[in-house]
Amino acid sequence: MCACYRKAAHMLIQLRNYALLPLSLSQAKSTNRMHSRATSIKAEMTSSEQNPKSESDIRVFVRRKRSRKPQVITETIVKVEPQDQKLTSLPDIEEFAFKKPEINLPQRKSKPIMNNNDKAKVKVKPPSSWVKVLEGIREMRSLEDAPVDSMGCEKAGNSLPPKERRFAVLISSLLSSQTKDNVTHGAIQRLLDNNLLKPEMIDNADESTIKDLIYPVGFYTRKAANMKKIAKISLLNYDGDIPSTLEGLLSLPGIGPKMAHLVMNVAWNNVQGICVDTHVHRICNRLGWVPQTKTPEDTREALQMWLPKEEWVPINPLLVGFGQTICTPLRPSCSLCSVNGLCPSAFQEATPKKVSRVKTKRSES
Repeated sequence: MCACYRKAAHMLIQLRNYALLPLSLSQAKSTNRMHSRATSIKAEMTSSEQNPKSESDIRVFVRRKRSRKPQVITETIVKVEPQDQKLTSLPDIEEFAFKKPEINLPQRKSKPIMNNNDKAKVKVKPPSSWVKVLEGIREMRSLEDAPVDSMGCEKAGNSLPPKERRFAVLISSLLSSQTKDNVTHGAIQRLLDNNLLKPEMIDNADESTIKDLIYPVGFYTRKAANMKKIAKISLLNYDGDIPSTLEGLLSLPGIGPKMAHLVMNVAWNNVQGICVDTHVHRICNRLGWVPQTKTPEDTREALQMWLPKEEWVPINPLLVGFGQTICTPLRPSCSLCSVNGLCPSAFQEATPKKVSRVKTKRSES
């Protein structure tokens, strides 16, 4: 056993030597190489000291870097011509104002603003056969059986003095907005019975009392507050009277163009324009007298372009009564209208006939 162990140990030692042999050989080679290199350098140094070379024989090798090609930058010099004006002072601030870029965009065509004088000068061709239509409406309205004939705003305060009647017409016009004539007439009668149709009495009355008397007119709460404001303005600025100009009437709270023109016509006998309400607006569009306007004010402006001025006052009660009896907002009675042959809207808004549905019973199989 001991011999075997010795033999194995001897073999391990030999294997270790074999593994370390290449490393020792490479170290020996590198050592010999360094030794020979040092010997050669020493020999060269000694030889150079014995036989010194001239400066011309010595060559120095330097690694040069590649030089990039220089970029040529061209500069354009702009000559500035001298201005005619000499800058003797600081420039004006307007020279530095912001200027919008010039872009060709489609511009909205704005409606030209025209006053009443310019509108009167504009000549518009009246619609064809309007005279025959107007005569036919007068014949149908000859009975004067419409509510406007007996309960219109112009009928308010007929028995009062002129100053009080003007104020009554103004209050009646205020209450007539979006309210039927019979409801407005009833409210005016209740105010008159309670002695509340004078500016000083309305100013001293409670707003709740006025609301109770004018109910059920449309927007009675707001109209009661406007009545108090109008009474205060009438007492302070007009000595209990109403404004005598169209601009003054339009400045009052709750008074629009339709009411202002009506008050000017009835109270002051001053015709400034046509009084156009919903009935006049609707009928003029149905007859084709105006180019399909959207608001009563547009209808007034278009109608005044061609309608003779002597017809401006009677056209309102004429068409209002016609709209209350025959040419109603819903289901107009075109069959009863004598001018339906001249109306482009005749029988277009009539009530369609109801189609009876017959129920069929399925036969039992």
